[in-house]
Amino acid sequence: MGLLDGKVAIITGAGGGIGRAEALLFAKEGAKLVVNDLGGARDGAGESSSPADHVVAEIVAAGGQAVASYDSVASAEGAAAIVKKAVDAFGRVDILVNNAGILRDKSFLKLEEAMWDLVVAVHLKGAFLCSQAAARQMVAQGGGGRIVNTTSVSGMMGNFGQSNYAAAKAGVYGLTRTMSIELQKQRITVNALAPIAKTRMTEDLPMFQGVDTMTPDHIAPAALFLASDLCADRTGHVLAVAGSRMYAFKVVETAGRFKEADGGVWSAADIAEHWDAIAKV
Repeated sequence: MGLLDGKVAIITGAGGGIGRAEALLFAKEGAKLVVNDLGGARDGAGESSSPADHVVAEIVAAGGQAVASYDSVASAEGAAAIVKKAVDAFGRVDILVNNAGILRDKSFLKLEEAMWDLVVAVHLKGAFLCSQAAARQMVAQGGGGRIVNTTSVSGMMGNFGQSNYAAAKAGVYGLTRTMSIELQKQRITVNALAPIAKTRMTEDLPMFQGVDTMTPDHIAPAALFLASDLCADRTGHVLAVAGSRMYAFKVVETAGRFKEADGGVWSAADIAEHWDAIAKV
């Protein structure tokens, strides 16, 4: 018995890296897969059916069931087509993993508007469109479902040269939190992963040079957990994975400080004077 026996899962950006590792593990655990990948370069340029087809072939060769999708996540038409592919092939959608992504890194003052728009379109708009299309299908068929978004340490903490990517991934966090609140009554859990792994997207970064202990295979089990009944009714969480380290991100509200004098109105000078007490966690 697999953890995902009888489930139908869509994984976007599954033609390589983390998405491929997730797809192979989900199939091994009994899921029927829609392997979505536009097949473009790391910066989003171009397209090819080869990456998705290759992963589908791997799954089928291992005895699993999978179909390929080459639609873009960044358009409503593409998102609808991805969900339709699952319904046409397998009759339903139980799980969505929003993993598709691109990079167009540039320092903030040099970042061009087009670079901003494309990265936000794939990461944030894509997660919104695919989640909405999948959630509507889940609601229509009944029985709940699971959505796993992909945020980033850059989105949670910021990172030099990635203002577009970090803003998009921070948006994915906010989207995850709001979706988890709104879809809870539909028994659809919504959580996010913040992975650190050496992939085609990251292999040339200095932190990954000579590193073989942060692989996509470290990430896939976390996605499996969030997509399975082991996650139970947990929703709205951000699970982070960096090699063998597993941890969680949370937005923390400090206790703060109350102003009693002057009608409770803080002056700028008051804020400066009491900053340490205001900001202390």
